[in-house]
Amino acid sequence: MDKNNQNPALILETSWEVCNKIGGIYTVLSTKAATLQKLYKDRTIFIGPDVWNAENPSPYFIESKTLLKKWVLDANLPEGVDVRVGRWDIPGKPIVVLVKFGGMYAVKDSFYGEMWRLYGVDSLHAYGDYDEACAFSHAAGIVAESLVSYFQSLKTTPADATFIAHYDEWTTGMGLLYIKHKKPEVATIFTTHATSIGRSICGNGKPLYDNLSAYNGDQMARELNMESKHSLEKAAAQQADCFTTVSDVTARECEQLLGRRPDVVTLNGFEDSFVPAKTKFAAARKAARKRMFEVAEALTGNTYDNDTFIVATSGRCEYRNKGLDVYLDAVARLGDLDPARKILAFVMVPAWVDKARPDLAIALGLRNDDNRLPDPVITHTLHNYDSDAVINRIHQIGFTNDRNSRVTVIYVPCYLNGSDGIFDMTYYQLIPGFDATVFASYYEPWGYTPLESVAFGVPTVTTSLSGFGQWVMSTLGNGFEKSGVAVDNRTDSNYDEVCSGIARDIKYLVNAPAQTLTEISLAAKATAAEASWSNFIVFYQKAFEIATKNAEKRNSK
Repeated sequence: MDKNNQNPALILETSWEVCNKIGGIYTVLSTKAATLQKLYKDRTIFIGPDVWNAENPSPYFIESKTLLKKWVLDANLPEGVDVRVGRWDIPGKPIVVLVKFGGMYAVKDSFYGEMWRLYGVDSLHAYGDYDEACAFSHAAGIVAESLVSYFQSLKTTPADATFIAHYDEWTTGMGLLYIKHKKPEVATIFTTHATSIGRSICGNGKPLYDNLSAYNGDQMARELNMESKHSLEKAAAQQADCFTTVSDVTARECEQLLGRRPDVVTLNGFEDSFVPAKTKFAAARKAARKRMFEVAEALTGNTYDNDTFIVATSGRCEYRNKGLDVYLDAVARLGDLDPARKILAFVMVPAWVDKARPDLAIALGLRNDDNRLPDPVITHTLHNYDSDAVINRIHQIGFTNDRNSRVTVIYVPCYLNGSDGIFDMTYYQLIPGFDATVFASYYEPWGYTPLESVAFGVPTVTTSLSGFGQWVMSTLGNGFEKSGVAVDNRTDSNYDEVCSGIARDIKYLVNAPAQTLTEISLAAKATAAEASWSNFIVFYQKAFEIATKNAEKRNSK
């Protein structure tokens, strides 16, 4: 890398979600890749877990027998660690190394002991996915070490070349610690997209924000049985040459719970390559609404005029953290506000789904509008119906979806990947049909779902506790007309107030004239343009610079 830190010889980024779509981190990496490729070409290599097989291949990985062929032959990896090299089937098509890591389980105890001795990582209280994450990140660290050594050996690599190893989330922390120990010349970056202990505090119903200054991360980890994950995350954050997170709200959380203020906030950018072109948008919207009306009519036996207002929430199924409770209660209050149009409200969050409802699939085929199905509020069967928080709350509120209902609520507890058996359209294919979205988050370090919404020109409601919401307020201004986004103030203690506020936000859109809605849609698209990676990649370049300088200082000692 030259002295202005613009040309690294190699950037290695490791994540559990490389070619492995689970949540928001996949969106971060897969949309950032095209911009990294434009800047650094094939000097960016992503490292991810090879959790696939012949019967269940990754839909995102294109294997190559020629890419890095000499390295693969000479890599000399431990027994039980194998790699496949290819490209990630996303815009930019970056190089990817997928890692089989089964061999690391046999040496985990000695490795844990070494990490305790070197960095104080406490793995004694490990449970759940800790061992799997550490086995992968240990193997990924070995692969990164091998790749760096290989590129250092090439005659085309300058003697003073800089190498950057970037690790996302606690699940890759062991890889960072390994590479720092084995290859100290490598500049390391650690990004926490949400602290494990902060998420756990919220998930356990404890107030995070009012009490943040009083929380001790180590103490809370002991109380919530999170000691190993928290210990690893804290060590990675403190040992990294550059520590980053995705929003100011999470930066404060990191400082309090992990003991280090992030060096830079790397805001999550976005690319709109999957948004239909302007000439195709009307057709996409028509197709999406047609399918959603068909499902609603087959399920409820009701009919829905084309002016029915469609609102939705989506994302990870974290009932409190993602504000699913607030969304349902806000939608319930809409009926009391006498909206000018009927409202069709979807809850599109994957739960422990069993299968598509056979009776609904049959009803869709018959197109019998009079055939009202039992339990007309859910599209798929669940393995844990009696304990699912969303379906329980829908019944507690009393949504019946009968002919007299001004508000219809439908729970879609599956991944909308185009083959769910009911909609058979992807989530991105359905977004154009929405009139609004709501993401009433309590714990949301960034918030890709509202950003996705505005990219399609669909106005969204979020809260002041989301990183995206705070960015909108500080950069563009709160309000549908200003940004296409309404950011409702949310605290630990104003649940009732935020429910009523969101209900009023939706009613405003329901009753707004067509010209106002057009202006709001344009404002939403402008907001998405401001959040593009072409604008936000500078934060990562700053992280590269900080990591490089700190690595140089560290090695000079």
